[in-house]
This record gives sequence, structure tokens and C-alpha cells, in this order.
Amino acid sequence: MTTNTYGDLTPRQSGFSVAEFLKRAIPLLVIEKFGEQKPLPKNETKTIKMRRYYLTGGTGGYSGVTPTAGYNIPLATTALTEGTTPAGTTVDFKDYSVDVAQYGNWTGFTDFIMDTHEDYPAVVREFNDLLSEQAAVTKETLVYNVLKAGTNVFYANGSARTDVNTPITLALIRQVTRALKNQNTMKITSVLASTPAFNTQPVEAAFVCLVNPNVENDIRNIDGFIPVKNYAMGKAYEGKIGTVEDVRFVSSTVFTAFADAGGLDGDVVLSTTGTNADVYPLIFLGKNAFSVIPLRGMNTAQMYVVYPKATESDPLAQRGTVGYKFYHASIITNDYAMVRAEVAASV
Repeated sequence: MTTNTYGDLTPRQSGFSVAEFLKRAIPLLVIEKFGEQKPLPKNETKTIKMRRYYLTGGTGGYSGVTPTAGYNIPLATTALTEGTTPAGTTVDFKDYSVDVAQYGNWTGFTDFIMDTHEDYPAVVREFNDLLSEQAAVTKETLVYNVLKAGTNVFYANGSARTDVNTPITLALIRQVTRALKNQNTMKITSVLASTPAFNTQPVEAAFVCLVNPNVENDIRNIDGFIPVKNYAMGKAYEGKIGTVEDVRFVSSTVFTAFADAGGLDGDVVLSTTGTNADVYPLIFLGKNAFSVIPLRGMNTAQMYVVYPKATESDPLAQRGTVGYKFYHASIITNDYAMVRAEVAASV
């Protein structure tokens, strides 16, 4: 007796369904392509370790001590002495453990659709497409909720979220990038390609900033803003709207505001209730700021289709279902390689 774990799909059919699922979902995944990719290991513990390596002083080797702020790289400025082995540098690491969680959903269809629709398989495929979009936006939101909890924070004005009622400015962008550069944060030079595989594509070196569409107008009004269509080189990726100096801005409605969390709005910035400013967290990212299980590969997501059949709960075989499950985990692995800048948005 064989067991089919994909509903009424064979393993081969399920593999095709997952590929179609990923093809529709991946273009909606804006954030995860900028993180360090940690593919889900199969048949292992539910807790996954995200490990970060870096160099320290010491006498060489591999120690695993807690890193200092900024992960500064020690220099080898002492000239070698003939015939004498130098002390060497220690490769250290820090482990970040995070529990893998499973998310999923399903929707139903009826035998009536199967019996009367001229091309009912297309209906099932459309349900698959809609669910894949839901899965992608769900995953984006889960990662975003982790990133916006980072502790490295700048404010457009004042010293707390409750003060903020000012839009983003060039001066604020320069404050943020100066802080990242002083921590020796490397710029992002490659991103995960928009394919079901784990391929990467090179991009022009830059920091990346995640923004809500309501902030786009303020960014476009900054002196020196260059829209994507005017780029002389480099590839654009999903959500990218343009660049200011060495920051590339990426927009998505997933990057929501803290409603009415700022100062009095003065009728010049957006406010949910018209009293206090909505505060938009802009997430500036450098290389390897966070790690994530990507929505890539056959182990990460599964599709299920169950066609109507007579059962005790459905004796007339009237109901079928289409559903999905995926595994997810994400964590900040270098808080010094990212900044949250909290701003308001002009009306």
C-alpha cells in the first residue's frame, strides 16, 4: 500500500504544482532576497541555527566567542619576520537559534464547478495562484515584523517615535549611511534571483531601504533622486523605485506604518485619525543583516489538491480543496548592519 501525501496529486504532479506556486509567489517576495539564505534542512530539529562568522585577534583557530559591536575586522599591519610563523587570527562565530514554524491555508471548490465549468482544471490552477500570492505576502509580513524590531533607530525629528512628524530628508539618509559605514557594514552586491532556484544576480553595490508607497513622493522629491528608468547600469528588482546617493529604495504595502504614533501632524503629514502623524519605519539594510529560510526549493512549500469524493463528512462528494503549507524562520543576525529610520509622510 502506498501513501500519497499530496491529497489527490501524485508526487510528480505535486512537484509541478509547487513550481507553479513558487513562480507566482516569488515576484512578490521583496525582502527575503536581501538576507542571508538558510535553506531548510530536511528531517532535522525544528530549531535552526543561523550562524555568523567574523575575524578577531587571538592566536588563530576557531573559538565561537561573542562578537563585539560592529564586527570590526582586525588588521594584519605587522610585517612578517623571516622564518617565524605569525600569531594568526581567530575565526569566531555567533549562533542565533530560531524555531522553524509552519504556515498554510486552503480554499474549497465544489463538484458543481467540476461538472459544469468548461475547463475546471483552470479554476483549480487559479485557486493555486491566489493562494501562492497569499503565501508570499504572509511570508513578507513575517520577515518585516522581525526587521522592524531592530534596536538601531534614527528619528526624522525629536528623540522618540512620539515626536516624529517630519518626512524623510537627504540629511537623515546621510546620517543613516554614515552610521552604517562607521560600523564597516558592507553594501549589498547581489540578491536572490526571482526564480524557484537558489540563484543570485549581481547588483550595483548599495544599501537597500524598505519603504511604504506613502513615502515614495517624499523620496522622489529629494535632490539627487534617480528613478530606476534612468539607471545607466545594473539590474532592477521587484519594488525598486530609485536611488539617492548610495541607497536603493524598495517599496511595498507590506511595510506598514505605526498609525497615529507620532507627534501632532499639523495637517501636513498623513494621519489615520487626523490628529497625530502616522510613523513609517524605513528599514536600511546592509549585507548579511538578517537570515531567512527562503521560499525556494521543494522542501520549503507543498501544495495539496483533494477532489470531491464520498466520505463520512461529505457523503455526496460535493466538496474539494486546494491548499498549501510552507516553513518559515527569520532572525536579525547583525543589528549593526541595519537601521530603522522613523519618518512621517507628506500629505
